[in-house]
Amino acid sequence: MTLPLDIGSPALRPAPLVLPPAFTGLVAAGALGAAGHACRLAEAGEADAGTLLMEERDDVIALAVVLAPTEALATARRAFFVGMQALADTVGTFGPPEIPVTFLWPDTLTFNGARLGGGILHWPQGCAETETPDWLVFSAMLIASKRDAGDPGLTPDSTSLEEEGFPADLREALVESFARHLTKAFEIWSEDGAARSTGRYLARLALPPGARATIDPEGDARLVHADGRGESLPLLPALVTPTWRDPATGMVRL
Repeated sequence: MTLPLDIGSPALRPAPLVLPPAFTGLVAAGALGAAGHACRLAEAGEADAGTLLMEERDDVIALAVVLAPTEALATARRAFFVGMQALADTVGTFGPPEIPVTFLWPDTLTFNGARLGGGILHWPQGCAETETPDWLVFSAMLIASKRDAGDPGLTPDSTSLEEEGFPADLREALVESFARHLTKAFEIWSEDGAARSTGRYLARLALPPGARATIDPEGDARLVHADGRGESLPLLPALVTPTWRDPATGMVRL
């Protein structure tokens, strides 16, 4: 890959990660964070697909990975579901097996019924729906600890890896596991098609009792309720304004 110009700066340095061969790990610091640095590097042509960035923080685990789409933006956005599935599989690897990891449409990841984090998909500004984007970036954030958030009873809708009994010092192991699960998830897409990939996402999606959902080629969901009523669930608005993120802090909503 082409190394970023400021690889030696405190803002960006090689990450001490054991990753699959297609990945290159970097540690991101500063206000841009993992997602901002990944988008900047991808836009400048300084990062190939598989460049995986993580942040070193105590309160959250934040990561971002550069992807190389091969189809028009309108349908390439379905890569978001692949990233979310890899994130959920990773969380499930380290958490108690009997506790469900689920999604709230489309971008929130919950553990044990509470908000743990979520994902975002980024693409080049100005890219038309019919154009193949030069890059995509999937980024995600999980709450590692709520120790500085005050009384947990005041934030019952969210949880943290620490509260749920996940192993301590999990960041590097979790990011490494995410890379492996992402590789497998894209293999499933390549070998079995997008419908199989989105089906794996839907298997974790929280739905009303008796409801069924499908995802169309542009990433929107079609929900059919138990009484036969249909409902459309658009993807794009949540990618523009993530439902799990606090706009005031940029972190996961507590």
